[in-house]
Amino acid sequence: MFTSVLLIEQPLSATDVDFVTTLHDDDMSFVVLMQPRGDQDRLLRAVDDVALGEFEEAVHERDEPEGAEALRPASLALEHSLRLLRAAGCEAVGQLVESHPLDLLRSVVEQTHADEVIVLTAPHLVEEFFQRDWASRARHKVGVPVLKLYAHADDEEKPEAE
Repeated sequence: MFTSVLLIEQPLSATDVDFVTTLHDDDMSFVVLMQPRGDQDRLLRAVDDVALGEFEEAVHERDEPEGAEALRPASLALEHSLRLLRAAGCEAVGQLVESHPLDLLRSVVEQTHADEVIVLTAPHLVEEFFQRDWASRARHKVGVPVLKLYAHADDEEKPEAE
């Protein structure tokens, strides 16, 4: 079984699941780490939105829940993502990242003997330019290959409270 640790910031879409589950020919197992939105990143997200021409998103950046308010939406996004991975025939477990993401990532890689890390995020142009994005930073911490992928948005598949 090929084990991937998957670090995400938003719910997986059907396109994301299809992509990550077909990267390898082996049976796949995923440990999903969901990073809730942090309030300290608001300015960087707004700059990224403007740089990508997504002006409407930049204007509404402050309307998105952050910090402690982001835990519930992140939990729903994690459960949604795990359901999609399991429906695709993969083993999948996960948890919210509540403190130091890179320390948790390294710990999970060691505990699970993961074969790789996949960082699946929206583009973060400023952080990527300065190599301060999660994938660049993880490459120096985890001791396994780190793959950076850009997340897709399937608008019809938003997780909802049950």
